[in-house]
Amino acid sequence: MPATALSNLVFDHRFIRKLPGDPVQENYRRQVRNCCYSRVSPTPVSAPTIIGWSAEMAATLGLAPEAEAHNETVQILSGSAVPECLAPFAMRYGGHQFGNWAGQLGDGRAIILGETISPQSGRWVLQLKGAGPTPYSRTADGLAVLRSSVREFLCSEAMFHLGVPTTRALSLVTTGESVLRDMFYDGNPEMEPGAVVCRVSPSFTRFGNFQIHATMQEYDLLASLVDYTITTDFPELGPPSPEVREEWFRQVCIRTADLMTHWMRTGFVHGVMNTDNMSILGLTIDYGPYGWLEDFDTNWTPNTTDASGRRYCYGRQPSIALWNLLQLANSLTSLFDDSKPLQNGLDEYTRHFNQQCLKMMKSKIGLQESESERSQQLAEALPELLQSASADMTLFYRKLADLSLVPDKSETSLPPCNDSTLDQFAEVLYDPKNLNSDTQSQILAWIRDYQAELQRCGVIDSSRKLSMNAVNPRFVLRNYLAQMAIDRAEQGDPSLIAKLLDVLRHPYEDQPENEQYGQKRPEWARDKAGCSMLSCSS
Repeated sequence: MPATALSNLVFDHRFIRKLPGDPVQENYRRQVRNCCYSRVSPTPVSAPTIIGWSAEMAATLGLAPEAEAHNETVQILSGSAVPECLAPFAMRYGGHQFGNWAGQLGDGRAIILGETISPQSGRWVLQLKGAGPTPYSRTADGLAVLRSSVREFLCSEAMFHLGVPTTRALSLVTTGESVLRDMFYDGNPEMEPGAVVCRVSPSFTRFGNFQIHATMQEYDLLASLVDYTITTDFPELGPPSPEVREEWFRQVCIRTADLMTHWMRTGFVHGVMNTDNMSILGLTIDYGPYGWLEDFDTNWTPNTTDASGRRYCYGRQPSIALWNLLQLANSLTSLFDDSKPLQNGLDEYTRHFNQQCLKMMKSKIGLQESESERSQQLAEALPELLQSASADMTLFYRKLADLSLVPDKSETSLPPCNDSTLDQFAEVLYDPKNLNSDTQSQILAWIRDYQAELQRCGVIDSSRKLSMNAVNPRFVLRNYLAQMAIDRAEQGDPSLIAKLLDVLRHPYEDQPENEQYGQKRPEWARDKAGCSMLSCSS
């Protein structure tokens, strides 16, 4: 029977049972050594209210529909109640931030409530984000504001429905309290409504969990954490051994490569690919200043902090992932007799990503079954054309699928590709009047070559449209949509949060009744705060 309350779930708290914790019980900011976590309780709030709820995630955990309305649910998910079945703690980790070692970081505003075991779906870790300070909060208050919490809640679930590996979100709770934040880092902080998100994942272990032990020369603890991770999160590999550790690292590299392929497929830009934001399971984790490509630009980053260097821009994400894996490998060297097993894993990342990325790019244009060099050339040439044309990535691929190129009925001649063909793409361009003649000619030549390759491969319009629309979403969580939901929620109306969640449950369907949520970024949102680039302030 589904549980009607969170406290009815089965918890086993394996992480804190199997790994050493901080012997200091007091919750104050400090450098923590020789442990994997610190026990800490969330901070109660005055007037918690659930304004966002993922019915899918609740069902996965084994919660009944009525659990959302249970008084205990909002108390626990706001941090205001901690039943005996829970064992809250904050994880200790370090990390490289923007390419530089930042030392101890840890869960500064995230508190894990515990680990629950579902007979149907396995192990899930419940974590509150924005529930108060921990020993790892440094100079911060451990809280979160509504705007960042709305974005995290919606994006976690949107990514899941897109088929992108991700941590999940169960709930979004407003606290009834205000939080002081300097959104623009300009010395003018303001009070904002506070909120707490309950994040859910099989594991929240990051690259940085291993890095901190290696940096502090806690090698026995590093070995224990690696073997715990293998046993708990990669049980299919078998009992830990030198050979299994090698295969484990290889699997981490493969999962990371798969994640990058999905990000590139959907046009997602994480914005803060620090090593402490890299999941050991290859999941998207920590939704801060993220965004989706709109006017296609491989150099675009949604992060104002990264605006000058663009380290974490769309086009660099695969290479940054490899760099982060290299830092993880460096932290694991004490577990191997030589570096070859680790280098093998890094080489596997490159091989696997290149293979999967090419396969993905061909699938986006409906030529996934073709092994021809021409199909590869077409797939690889298109992004540069999109950038030259300032085309909306999401809308372009859907429009391309609609184009009549090889009709279902056999005909001696194909539909002509001319200026009228280009006119069909005008609505997906951000500056159609600025499209110069050279770019127009290049796009038209590409479409003609594409049409010829489709005919050569025997790919007709109806099958091509089905396959393309299965990998090219119609709806993504555009920043301006998220900001509209935030603006309304801050005025006391959270209805757009639920509406967007509902639309994003079916991102590959056309949904004519929800067409307004699938439009390219409006002009008013080009430079509006929160609608394009964002800060890390939360």
